[in-house]
Amino acid sequence: MPVLSCLTVQDTRNVYGAEPVSADLIRQQLQCLAEDTPIHAIKTGALGNAAVVDVLVEFLREHPGIPVITDPVIKAAGGGDLADDELVSAMKEKLFPLAEMITPNGIELAMLGGSDNPDQAADNLLQGGCESVLATGGHGTGIHIINTLYNHAPEAMRWEVERIGGEYHGTGCTLAAAIAAGRASGLSPRAAISQAQNYVQRAILHALEVGKGQPVPDRGILWER
Repeated sequence: MPVLSCLTVQDTRNVYGAEPVSADLIRQQLQCLAEDTPIHAIKTGALGNAAVVDVLVEFLREHPGIPVITDPVIKAAGGGDLADDELVSAMKEKLFPLAEMITPNGIELAMLGGSDNPDQAADNLLQGGCESVLATGGHGTGIHIINTLYNHAPEAMRWEVERIGGEYHGTGCTLAAAIAAGRASGLSPRAAISQAQNYVQRAILHALEVGKGQPVPDRGILWER
């Protein structure tokens, strides 16, 4: 069930403008939905501003135990800004400690964790209150995408996924949403990550060229476990 938190002006090439939805309207949407249907997982994306974070944190404190997968959207793939410093601080200080997992790409990990060393950046986020950090490797190089799950275990867990090549519009949010779907269906975090990676890889293999910029993953493909 989508709750729109940020309205954007964008195409397959970039984001050119963004405007947050009223925090009070989001509060009303969340209350309305929670009274109507059970919520088994939550995925967050572009939140708009710090006031929206406050509303979401308030809701999560009133409904503890729901797995929260947070895609910390800061910049679009084309370079457009989707978060200011106040929003980034609010996410780090208030939302991340309540999330089961955050899913930054390499650029976001360095910005949020304050280090160009992925291990150090992830450790900084864990020390700051994150339960787990799935550092995604789609923006890297090499024949494999390496996604790394950092938590408070002695060793990080890594997955290698074949890199198809090219840039795609919306792979990060697709992965985070797929992980949340897996958690909502009862999968463990690690099983949800594995299933989500397979789903995203197939969505990229069948990507749709709908515009003049990046192809869009075909999210209509069937799931495979």
